[in-house]
Amino acid sequence: MRARDKVAVSVLRATLAVLDNAEAVPVGEAGLRGVAIEQAPVGVGVTEAARCELSERRVVEVVRAEADERLEVAAQLSAPAHADRAARLRAEAEVLMRFLDGPGGV
Repeated sequence: MRARDKVAVSVLRATLAVLDNAEAVPVGEAGLRGVAIEQAPVGVGVTEAARCELSERRVVEVVRAEADERLEVAAQLSAPAHADRAARLRAEAEVLMRFLDGPGGV
């Protein structure tokens, strides 16, 4: 990262955002309905919900899915005009796979 690898920084930020979204608490149908002001919870933190905690296996699945998605899209970009985008997607997938397969990876 010290070399300012823009591809690695970009894909890691995007993947962290995907992992953050995966930890979000699902909103049930009841949570989507509005409540009257009189019934609204009052006080600091009353609407906070604990986030889901992903297992190591689930994290690996999410990261692999991100890498696979990039490789799939790169394979679909066959036009010469998209060669740069396809190469970037392959490089991003390689960064993610390096984290999974490298030392300390799964």
